[in-house]
Amino acid sequence: MAGSTRALELAYRITARGGTTVSAGLPHPNQQFSVQHVSLVAEERTLKGSYLGSCVPSRDIPRYIEWYRAGRLPVDRLLSERLRLDDINAAFDRLAAGESIRQVVEID
Repeated sequence: MAGSTRALELAYRITARGGTTVSAGLPHPNQQFSVQHVSLVAEERTLKGSYLGSCVPSRDIPRYIEWYRAGRLPVDRLLSERLRLDDINAAFDRLAAGESIRQVVEID
């Protein structure tokens, strides 16, 4: 539900007093959300956006590659499946059904 208004509003509602809600999903540019202003102030909550995890690609991507090669960043565990481009429609169906999370399309 990347960029989902409902997901952000729910995350904010269940954030504890003094807690921080972080939004990392990119919504449609016209999408808006609402929060109770009083809860933001009286409960000292924080609402924060994060774009690409505040990554600096020129600095961070070489570091991530180094960590991956050294076995310190196990990104393979995040992969649900590998698929061929011919299977892309079924793959999207599995994503929509919540049966798959991360997919890699291998192009021959």
